[in-house]
Amino acid sequence: MDGSVIEVSDLVKVYGRLRALDGISLSVNRGEVFALLGPNGAGKTTAIEIMQTLRRPTSGRVKVLGYDVESVSGSKEIKKRIGVLPQSFSALDRLNVYDNIALFSRMYKSSLDPMELLKLLDLTDKAKVPFDDLSGGLKQRVGIAASLVNDPELVFLDEPTTGLDPQSRRDVWNVIRNLQKSGKTVILTSHYMEEAQVLANRIAIINRGRIVALDSPHVLLEKYGGKKMFIIDEASSDLALKLKENYPNAHIFGNEVTIEADSASEMASLFEFLAKMRHEKDVTIKNPSIEDVFLRVVGTRMSEEGELA
Repeated sequence: MDGSVIEVSDLVKVYGRLRALDGISLSVNRGEVFALLGPNGAGKTTAIEIMQTLRRPTSGRVKVLGYDVESVSGSKEIKKRIGVLPQSFSALDRLNVYDNIALFSRMYKSSLDPMELLKLLDLTDKAKVPFDDLSGGLKQRVGIAASLVNDPELVFLDEPTTGLDPQSRRDVWNVIRNLQKSGKTVILTSHYMEEAQVLANRIAIINRGRIVALDSPHVLLEKYGGKKMFIIDEASSDLALKLKENYPNAHIFGNEVTIEADSASEMASLFEFLAKMRHEKDVTIKNPSIEDVFLRVVGTRMSEEGELA
């Protein structure tokens, strides 16, 4: 990774009484996947639309690829060099996949060959299929292909897997990985915890227009994720009480007991205790996740639909 492609400083965006962005600052490094993770209405889309020069900031400064987003000449240059998959991508339903990509290509003076893009997105076998006949995951791949027609340095993907089934979601993840391998910088907005954790080099958690945490997944997990969680299934009432006596941080949920542990000695002690109690049922070890980080920094969980619990 070499240098910053985006610099955001004290960015504020106000709509009437709504403060959609409340002084956010961040930078995006060349060649990384940078995720903006947060619930619906947190300010993710507003932030990237300002970076794309589609909206003007109320205050603060934003530079993309070295250009000021509020400069007329800078805005023109930025638009030439970025690719965008909007939150709700649509194409001409009756046109086939190849013709749709060819149509998007004609919007630029210089563009990539449509068939090469279909090959890159593993869509060559769908070239003659009408857009309307594609699954949701394939439509999103067409959208990503459309965002690449001008061979951009920087690609914005606004919630690219919302509404997709798990397999389609993972297919799109592979596409994003390949974009990074090809040298693109990717800005990803999402409300899926696992998606951000798996794909991003760095994650900014945004809530109510503010960035509440920003770092690599590894550092965020170390700082906010907490300890490993031992989940002891089918614990008898006697075992549950004994565990609670010996491990004050144990929590009992019916016949399930959860205990936080991190050090090797804590883990060894717990397994020795379970062996002594002759507990032969399953024990699951759950590593901290970005979901745990989100809970700690925001104070509540987020649903699959992007709503706060």
